[in-house]
Amino acid sequence: MLRGWLSSKKPTLNGSSHSLNSLTEPQNLEDAMKAATHIMNDDLESAEEGLNQGNSSFHKLGKGMVRFIRATLGFEPEIMREASESLADAENSASNDQQRAKHSSTAYHSSIYPAGSEFAVCYAEAQIMSAVVGVLNENLMDGIKGFYKLRKAYMTLDTILEAEIKYTRGKNGLSTNTTRRNSISSLKSTRSLKSVKNMPGGFGDSPPRSAVSQHAPQNVLQANPPGYSVVPSDTTQQEDDDEFYDADEAHEGARTPDIYSGHVETEEARSKMEAMSLQSPITPNSTQTLRTPTPIRSPISKGSDILDHNPNSDVFTNTVDVFIHSGANLCFGLLLLIISLIPPAFSKLLFIIGFRGDRDRGIRLLWQASKFHNIHGAMAGLIVLGYYNGLIGFCDIIPDASMNTEDGEAENLGGYPTHRLEDLLADMRSRYPKSHLWLLEESRMQASNRNLDVALNLLSGESKSPLKQVEALSVFEKSLNAMYSHRYQECADSFIHCCKLNNWSHALYYYIAGSCHVELYRAAKLSLKSTSAEKHAQKAVEYLQTVRAHAGKKKFMARQLPFDVFVVRKLSKWEARAKEWNVPLIDAIGISPVEEMIYFWNGYKRMNRDQLAASLDALAWSEDPLKNTTWFREGLDEKAILAVLRAGVYRNQRRWDDAKTLLKAEVIAHDKALFKGQFKDDWTAPTAHYEMGAILWAQRGDGNDAGKGEDRELVLVTEAQEWVDKASKWDGYELDARIGLKVTTAQETLRKWREGRGS
Repeated sequence: MLRGWLSSKKPTLNGSSHSLNSLTEPQNLEDAMKAATHIMNDDLESAEEGLNQGNSSFHKLGKGMVRFIRATLGFEPEIMREASESLADAENSASNDQQRAKHSSTAYHSSIYPAGSEFAVCYAEAQIMSAVVGVLNENLMDGIKGFYKLRKAYMTLDTILEAEIKYTRGKNGLSTNTTRRNSISSLKSTRSLKSVKNMPGGFGDSPPRSAVSQHAPQNVLQANPPGYSVVPSDTTQQEDDDEFYDADEAHEGARTPDIYSGHVETEEARSKMEAMSLQSPITPNSTQTLRTPTPIRSPISKGSDILDHNPNSDVFTNTVDVFIHSGANLCFGLLLLIISLIPPAFSKLLFIIGFRGDRDRGIRLLWQASKFHNIHGAMAGLIVLGYYNGLIGFCDIIPDASMNTEDGEAENLGGYPTHRLEDLLADMRSRYPKSHLWLLEESRMQASNRNLDVALNLLSGESKSPLKQVEALSVFEKSLNAMYSHRYQECADSFIHCCKLNNWSHALYYYIAGSCHVELYRAAKLSLKSTSAEKHAQKAVEYLQTVRAHAGKKKFMARQLPFDVFVVRKLSKWEARAKEWNVPLIDAIGISPVEEMIYFWNGYKRMNRDQLAASLDALAWSEDPLKNTTWFREGLDEKAILAVLRAGVYRNQRRWDDAKTLLKAEVIAHDKALFKGQFKDDWTAPTAHYEMGAILWAQRGDGNDAGKGEDRELVLVTEAQEWVDKASKWDGYELDARIGLKVTTAQETLRKWREGRGS
């Protein structure tokens, strides 16, 4: 969603050669931040023009951010290469300046942070953006290097936030003797991978030597122990701290893990990493009255040692301190959030490297950063809105009002804090009125509240973003909303337009466009409009037969995109059926492929009552012998798809018993081995188990349901946990990373509920 900052200048080992002093440094920072602000108004040209006026580490970071944004929105190889070079230049410059600041008597020295922390933040920001570019590359090794950079940035930022804790504790008269490495140490387990620090080989792009501290800073807080440094030092102790640790799995009768670990083999990644050196671099509109379950206290506490002051506080009177605080909160919050949300299929890789995320803390830090009126605050606001309107909108078992603390909605970070998000969006739109990014987020927010018509209208205006990448995001979002609204022609046209705006997943775009014409064909045929039916049939086949030509062109971590694999398999299934049944391809397509896509994007969660009814009508077509003359040929596979999709609609209509009865009879009652085989949709069985958990979780708040009180809630949540646990343990299946993300979020929510109840 976001973009990088630096120029295409070749990286140098020397970085900026200017001397540092406490007068010019804040001015350089203010100039760079002012220029970077244009980024959030969709004006990258003005941002680059302003950033080119200076050569400080702040200006280089800003230029790298511009390149990063262009790279991550468009995925063009040349732009990604330029972004990598610019970010490497920013890393070098920031690392060198950080070293100079530690030993300079004229450099700025904060009363909160160690000397040079502002450059450490620049260094970490550049590493994070560089890591994202690496992971988005199709090369596995670049992806692994990216994870390594995230680890180094994590350690740097952890140190800065540790300084904030010490400062706050000192101001409050508390002990400042905290464990500097508590976050890193928590990654260790009783079982670890063999140390690889002395093995030959490496990543091939070692960080600059100047990025590594050789001496302790001279001017830091009194609470800082000897040798305290922001950028991790290159010492034997540091090597020990950097050792990779595996997850602890050596327990008899271990309980179900809190994090769904996925089912993807990572032996290739494991073997390559073991040869590397560490020295290398709705609130939906309800139609019924809902009962609010008994409130419980959140297990998360702010604590008295967190620096969460507002921008106008006396603590933040210096521009440099504001930059450090907002930047560290943005970057560390983003890291903690990203790590906690990595698709389950890649979670084993994260365990090997030693990452551990913290979704709640990450969101808190991002909310804090969003208070500040600078580029950090804007980026944090964009991430927060994207998280709630994107990921939370995608998942079903999420915290709700019953899990609030006494502070109310503000503490409900895991659910959907409607009013707080509305205030944030209004603030961002007032700060950056020319940006279409906030218009996009407003559209997503309307869709999350089941106002799809409003969401579509917001993105259908004549005003377009001057950034092709932002326009591509807007058109993609418009395409999804048209799909949820059953506006088939508009949806098809929009997805075809997406192919002209980006090159990410054209196979998926053509597949959905073709599927929309399948629906238009069926409707025209039912209306006896033969000419129109033939036209849509030809268009559907044309788009669907284009899918294979585009599948597999884009890869993530050297693997094909999951949806590319899915759509090619579906096409092969339909072609085999057409041949076997001796019917045209258009008549061999089974359950509505559009409704299937709506389910995978959780579109039912965004529909109002009429739109949900329209989905049921589309699904009913399949089993009507007068409309679908091939239904009698269908077996368990297609009937299971129909049951899961229909149950998803029922759940959003609050028809709990109908949904559960359907899933048990049509899917769960059958041996899971029957769902496996060539061309079969093996995702239905594990998804049905997850659906059962989602139904039971939602059923807690139904005031019309039989039974009341905490005991009933406990019974429902306990049963929901059982179904989710079964889904989490399922053998590998198609789109398990996508369904697994829902499972992971469900497990986290259920864990919080148990902790809140003391169970």
